[in-house]
Amino acid sequence: MAAVPAPARAISGAAFATLLLIALMMGANHVAARIAFNNGVDVATAVVIRSTVTALVIVAILASQGVRVRFTRRHKQMLPVIGLLIGVQSLCLYSSVARLPVALALLAFNTYPLWTALWSFVVYRKRPEKAMVVAMPVILVGLAMALDVFGAASGLGASGQWARIGAGVAFALAAAGTFGLALVLTQHETGDVDGRVRTATTMTLAGVVALAMVTTQGGFHLPTAPAGWAGLATLTFLYGTAFTIMFTVLPRLGVVGNSAIMNVEPVFALVLAWMILGQAIAPVQVAGALLVVGAVMALGLRKR
Repeated sequence: MAAVPAPARAISGAAFATLLLIALMMGANHVAARIAFNNGVDVATAVVIRSTVTALVIVAILASQGVRVRFTRRHKQMLPVIGLLIGVQSLCLYSSVARLPVALALLAFNTYPLWTALWSFVVYRKRPEKAMVVAMPVILVGLAMALDVFGAASGLGASGQWARIGAGVAFALAAAGTFGLALVLTQHETGDVDGRVRTATTMTLAGVVALAMVTTQGGFHLPTAPAGWAGLATLTFLYGTAFTIMFTVLPRLGVVGNSAIMNVEPVFALVLAWMILGQAIAPVQVAGALLVVGAVMALGLRKR
């Protein structure tokens, strides 16, 4: 996601429902991606197609609305860096989704507020807010429960559990780290760029990064079964539609940028992955998931 979180504010019922719809579509997008991955599609191919289509949709919106694109020297320097980070984030997150239950991949990625606070301190020497310091251990404990880090729920023990989930968790945390840095740079360096323009730019560059990965892997890996084509088409449609709604409907409803409400995405993914993919997790993991989501939402909804 390439928008910057906006301060919490009172929203209408229509805006609330729209935000939930976007969260549902983003969660479903990852479930569809897992179906595509299970049927021959590789991560780089999915990111190229998804990013390209989304960029074209946003460019069409810009053209239809007559938006004038202007970049300063700073924008020209930083937008490629942000685009590179979003490209890496997209590849890492889908790589995690391909290896972990979808909801767990998204939960590990949902630690990005912690990374945002870290990068703000490292790059700009901005100390984290007290609310963030309080939320950090809550998020980490919830994540540990959700991932079953000691292997109690799975019965595999810690070593067996990490042998199964280690790579997926590493990819998810890498995605969270790169996304957190992208958000910090966006806020401080390109926050004055129109959100639609910024998203079109970052999606284009993310597609280029993924295309470079496709080249190193010997070309595109397309679906080998009808279910794979359905998954690839669905993830592209859902992702592009979610962004279209974000930049056309939400501004009219008085909502700008991301909202903490959309952090219920892992909950939607948990339910959809159980219904469609048969992915189930233990009750203690569900409790951990809700703890993470609740803490992240509390951070997003706090008064500033």
